[in-house]
Amino acid sequence: MMDYGYGYGMGAGVFGWIGMALFLGLLILGVVLLVRALSHQTRTSNQPPHDRALGIARERYARGELTKEQYEQLQRDLDA
Repeated sequence: MMDYGYGYGMGAGVFGWIGMALFLGLLILGVVLLVRALSHQTRTSNQPPHDRALGIARERYARGELTKEQYEQLQRDLDA
């Protein structure tokens, strides 16, 4: 008996393609997120400690947590 492409086989094929597309999309997204996380970790670990400390001091000065004198003293201490 011929089913002319209708029935179980047709429905499974459509849902199969949708499922495969979703799976591949999630797989690609996972790889992209993993690469971004690893590159961010590498980028921050390559900075010398005094550069990171100076960046934090700059941020604190910008937020108003440090006075100009405190910030300049930190710069002198970190550059020494």
